Amino acid sequence: MMNFFKTFARDEDGAVTVDWVVLTAAIVGLGIAAIATVKGGVDSLAGEIDGSLSAGKVEKLGTMGSTGGN
Repeated sequence: MMNFFKTFARDEDGAVTVDWVVLTAAIVGLGIAAIATVKGGVDSLAGEIDGSLSAGKVEKLGTMGSTGGN
């Protein structure tokens, strides 16, 4: 039984897994921070686009570019 504990204490296979978990958590955290940083600007831009599209007018086919005098 003592041999099992000595082998377990020297085993480093789990250390690599811990490193990857920490690295992945850091990447996810940076991604969330980046999204939080640009969220306000994206919401503002989406509102401006919505306003522009709502104020737009759809012309009938064949009337684009005409001045109405022809």
